Amino acid sequence: MAVSGTLYTYPENWRAFKALIAAQYSGARLRVLSTPPQFHFGHTNRSPQFLQKFPLGKVPAFEGDDGFCVFESNAIAYYVSTEELRGSTPEAAAAVLQWVNFADSDVVPPASTWVFPTLGILHYNKQATEVAKEEVRRVLGVLDGHLRTRTFLVGERRVSLADISLVCALLWLYKQVLDPAFRGPFGNVNRWFLTCLNQPQFKAVLGEVQLCQRMAQFDGEGSPGGMEHTWEKEPPRKEKPPKKEEKRPEPDEDLDECEQVLAAEPKAKDPFAHLPKSPFVLDEFKRKYSNEDTLSVALPHFWEHFDPQGWSLWYCQYRYPEELSQTFMSCNLITGMFQRLDKLRKNAFASVLLFGGDGDSSISGVWVMRGQELAFTLCPDWQVDYESYTWRKLDPESAECRTLVQEYFLWEGEFRHVGKPFNQGKIFK
Repeated sequence: MAVSGTLYTYPENWRAFKALIAAQYSGARLRVLSTPPQFHFGHTNRSPQFLQKFPLGKVPAFEGDDGFCVFESNAIAYYVSTEELRGSTPEAAAAVLQWVNFADSDVVPPASTWVFPTLGILHYNKQATEVAKEEVRRVLGVLDGHLRTRTFLVGERRVSLADISLVCALLWLYKQVLDPAFRGPFGNVNRWFLTCLNQPQFKAVLGEVQLCQRMAQFDGEGSPGGMEHTWEKEPPRKEKPPKKEEKRPEPDEDLDECEQVLAAEPKAKDPFAHLPKSPFVLDEFKRKYSNEDTLSVALPHFWEHFDPQGWSLWYCQYRYPEELSQTFMSCNLITGMFQRLDKLRKNAFASVLLFGGDGDSSISGVWVMRGQELAFTLCPDWQVDYESYTWRKLDPESAECRTLVQEYFLWEGEFRHVGKPFNQGKIFK
């Protein structure tokens, strides 16, 4: 009997696509709840009823009609699949799992580093982007060699979960940055990718996918604000008379669609209301950081206006580096912390970086916070992750502090205190 149940997600979640495509092959009947009023991301998945079934509050999440609940996109895709999709022999099943893991550990991290800045989700860093491009080139080379004599990744005649997972992991690369010149040398990968996209089961979920014709470019100034998108801009619209109703705050530029929903939640009582007014306006610095060159504009603005009486600087380091086995899992650790600290955004800014690689990495960062004490103790919702880090208050007048702020805000430098090469980072703003 085919699986049936409800898939909770947010719109256009590429991770949810894996389960939806698998269901097209298996005949599983999935009801997708992704928009209000049935499912309001940031609200529904934080409700006691949802957390009782899915304690982490993560999506996609699946609830079967028989009451079975499972989260994590690969697990959901596996559950709704058939034996043919999973691998009908032990060898085939192992090969499928190999490529599913390859997608998560080798494709997603460099793809995110390269693509997300073109979407305004991450701060652009030239060095990190160039490293990501080479890593993408490497993994495409591995795939190209494997597909030289194969139609699909595992077996010759049919699609498996390996193909579904890798197509979804590569989707935004092909849509956003893999122009004909870059993808040209990888003819076997291109053939396989298009073959999969043209399967009716893929089309039913993804629709008609337009491949990138011109790579998204940056102006070389090292900030998302200098980005020059290659898609056509809409013609300027006539300005309407301003309404008298209260304006909603603009979403931060480093948020994806799900994080923007979190940021739009109603604000509770301000935990910082007891502090005296400060001349340092954090939002002004954030705008400089997002829209202008970090080294020549944003950093000078920061030090010129920073108020050491009203704000403090902190260095943090993850306590358990031995637990950081895979880089993509480490990145998820950072992102999860940021999401749970959403209501702190107006009174904090941070750059948290991952150093090293799989099996040998560390996480550390520099935070700007309102007041002179760690802000996490002011609200129970903010206390989930911070004890997993050591915290050290920085002296704004010290040379060490100036160096740390510059290196962490730029994502560039020697990072002598770390002893590992920079891998990637995430901005909290």
